[in-house]
Amino acid sequence: MNPCKFSPTARAVLAAVALTALTGVAQADTLKKIKDSGSISLGVRESSGLSFTLGNGKFVGFHTEMAERVIADLQKQLGLSKLEIKYQPVTSQNRIPLVQNGTVDLECGSTTNNATRQKDVAFAVTTYVEEVRMAVKAASGITSIGQLAGKKVATTTGTTSVQHLRKHERANGMNFEEVYGKDHADSFLLLESGRADAFVMDGSILAANIAKSKNPADFKIVGEVLSVEPIACMLRKDDVAFKKAVDSSIQGLIKNGELAKLYDKWFMQPIPPANTRIGLPLSEATKAAWANPNDKPMEDYAKK
Repeated sequence: MNPCKFSPTARAVLAAVALTALTGVAQADTLKKIKDSGSISLGVRESSGLSFTLGNGKFVGFHTEMAERVIADLQKQLGLSKLEIKYQPVTSQNRIPLVQNGTVDLECGSTTNNATRQKDVAFAVTTYVEEVRMAVKAASGITSIGQLAGKKVATTTGTTSVQHLRKHERANGMNFEEVYGKDHADSFLLLESGRADAFVMDGSILAANIAKSKNPADFKIVGEVLSVEPIACMLRKDDVAFKKAVDSSIQGLIKNGELAKLYDKWFMQPIPPANTRIGLPLSEATKAAWANPNDKPMEDYAKK
């Protein structure tokens, strides 16, 4: 077909389509991108329970350190003498677009693998199974969902936690006011400062923010489990080779016991910046996910 037969407008449209197709192919070959550039962009969080910052560009946490182990394996696989890690902070709102557009190659924050997100991105095998609950001030007297009527409930913009709360049978017909933090630290501050009566979020995030607070004993995690969610590292769709490499590395960390050691380090031992202990034992659900590595979305968990 001779492109000269088309009008200038039609040729421009065809060129744009072709460019989009080529961009998609280029973005899908992440291993080549990493090898050619000698670097990888790692999506990290600033105040998650699995990935957080100590300031000055230093990012740590269970998922962050796990990702660094995975990247070391990628370096060996690609035969690179050096592989630079570019840490890219992401938020609940921008993490998926940044993976899609190639800004982030591998996101290892605290992202729930669900069916809707699987339409836009791919997920590595599950490395943590989360329970969504709520944190309150210890002196508040709040112990269950049924006591949230007329209260202010904090959550983080771009997350699904309050949706789960509203769907819970004990929240039927209940009126409470939603207040939003721009990130998890901001949401916890709403609770800490008295601008919210409860903070609904992943248990690991609640536990980490309580541990880092000025007076951890002033807070507690209470109430019914609102949702069980598989957490996994996120990558671009339709990149079979990269997903295989990431999955293989994670499965190796599970098999040799290194992932369990990392979990103990970040959840059962004192951690920076305050050298406090989160004290969140490895759950049976997470043990099961490690025993049978998979990338099933949270909807499969709800069917059980």
